[in-house]
Amino acid sequence: MKPTLLVLAAGMGSRYGGLKQMDGVGPHGEIIMDYSIMDAIRAGFGKVVFVIRHSFEEEFKSRINAAHFGNKIEVEYVFQELDKLPAGFKVPEGREKPWGTNHAILMAKEVIHEPFAIINADDFYGRDAFEVMAKHLMTLEGTKGKYCMVGYRLENTLSENGTVSRGVCETSADGLLIGMTERTSIGHTANGIEYKDSDGSMHPLPADATVSMNLFGFTPDYFEKSEELFVDFLKEHGNELKSEYYIPFAVNTFIHNGYATMTVLKTTAQWFGVTYKEDRPMVVARLKKLHDQGVY
Repeated sequence: MKPTLLVLAAGMGSRYGGLKQMDGVGPHGEIIMDYSIMDAIRAGFGKVVFVIRHSFEEEFKSRINAAHFGNKIEVEYVFQELDKLPAGFKVPEGREKPWGTNHAILMAKEVIHEPFAIINADDFYGRDAFEVMAKHLMTLEGTKGKYCMVGYRLENTLSENGTVSRGVCETSADGLLIGMTERTSIGHTANGIEYKDSDGSMHPLPADATVSMNLFGFTPDYFEKSEELFVDFLKEHGNELKSEYYIPFAVNTFIHNGYATMTVLKTTAQWFGVTYKEDRPMVVARLKKLHDQGVY
């Protein structure tokens, strides 16, 4: 069975101020998502599921559909809304912020029944990353609790225009994730690559440190386990107006309680995205170069 790609796109409306501004950064007006789907098709994914919001459903579907990809991949849509909560819970008054990336994953529970990968809609992951992920997911059919992620070299994920936050991964000798620590304010300094901690102190990070860019692979049992954990999360944080149920939180929980292991897959791919508006010319130039080289 071919794996499925789950694209987290529910936050696009707020980031782009309406989807009309979905940015055409490729030589022929391609958006970054076009490259991800193209790479997924080539890597052997059989279906793509988009997590979106009802507020921009029509606009999104007019831009992204099966025909747009030459009908080479099955396309489905699911919806992340604030009130999609487990029984017994309700949205606290005044909350406008979504419930986070792992809540977005839960929206696809009814339509994904095979190993699947998740990506952010507006990040460029690179062809090798999809190939590495698809190949591994195809070995997971019928298993539970054996998850995976693509780990990038830190130096391949930085912006020249400001600092970034990254989940820095600690791995075992056999390539399993031990834990993920969120580091903020990472950037190039006179001393190399460093991050700033909460008291303002600077600390070095190696260029080849493995970081997560939210390219994870799961088996379908992840939905049930995540739903159970979400109930616990809501009991503790459900009345907060800005609490979010993030993927790394769930992953760390399942690893530390012994339910799951996560294999860290290595890639030579270079991640990029428009973290800062000044990053856009770099993205445009890199995509043009890939077209000139015949990659796309």
